[in-house]
Amino acid sequence: MIQKRPYGDTGDSLSIVGLGGVVMMGMEATPARAIAEEAVGRGVNYFDVAPSYGDAEQVMGPAIRGLRDKLFLACKTAKRTRDEAAEELRLSLEHLGTDHFDLYQLHAVSSLEEVETCFGPGGAMEAIEEAKRAGVSRNVGFSAHSAEAAVRLLEIYPFASVLFPLNYTTYHQAGFGPQVVQKAEERGAARLALKAMARRPWPDGAEKTHKNCWYEPHADPAEAELALRWTLSLPITAAVPPGDPGLFRLALDFAERFRPLTDKERATVEENARQNLPLFTLAA
Repeated sequence: MIQKRPYGDTGDSLSIVGLGGVVMMGMEATPARAIAEEAVGRGVNYFDVAPSYGDAEQVMGPAIRGLRDKLFLACKTAKRTRDEAAEELRLSLEHLGTDHFDLYQLHAVSSLEEVETCFGPGGAMEAIEEAKRAGVSRNVGFSAHSAEAAVRLLEIYPFASVLFPLNYTTYHQAGFGPQVVQKAEERGAARLALKAMARRPWPDGAEKTHKNCWYEPHADPAEAELALRWTLSLPITAAVPPGDPGLFRLALDFAERFRPLTDKERATVEENARQNLPLFTLAA
């Protein structure tokens, strides 16, 4: 059974691996239900989805019917204004067949300008705070692909969590991630990880063997497990694996036998990090 870790000081605990909605994107109803039931049966309670993941919300809704009370269900909005975010939240609730989310997040904040818009007059945070007051979102968080934006968000608002790329190549080679982990710890925000099993950007002209992955994932199981174990050895709550059903199931196997990295393995990871290009870099 997959272990769980505390989600900050909220009293909730999350499975160390979550099911990302991209896994269900384009799936028929029967396999989607099967993967939801398998995940829950193996101890996964953290499910994360967003409107921008194709038809993932519409597929996940029926797939989790009857399972909702077993889940910590997280959703997101990429809208930056109050009215647009409120409408996107309403549609997400409808698609997923629920009256609330356990976590609702600003999605993919990528610049300081977006931070200002979200928190400005008529910004998306007004809708998100209204949802929290109404009990429609139990917790408020954000995801980001900019370390600078993530740090700023953590400085200005008491978010329950940050969902952020924590990948050993970007962490060691680009210095992308340590500052977010540190700031989140300082602010008492739980850390949730993306891109743990990413190897590098797809090389130019390479065949994309995993259609739901915009990056090249680690295909070798031993390397993929080492990468996920590295991320789960950080002071985080959980990681969301790539949006590929096969890789998700591999991640479940890895999570069931998780153990922290040894010093020797950490040295191997740091050497491996020098062999690949990072997915993200710090702003100039």
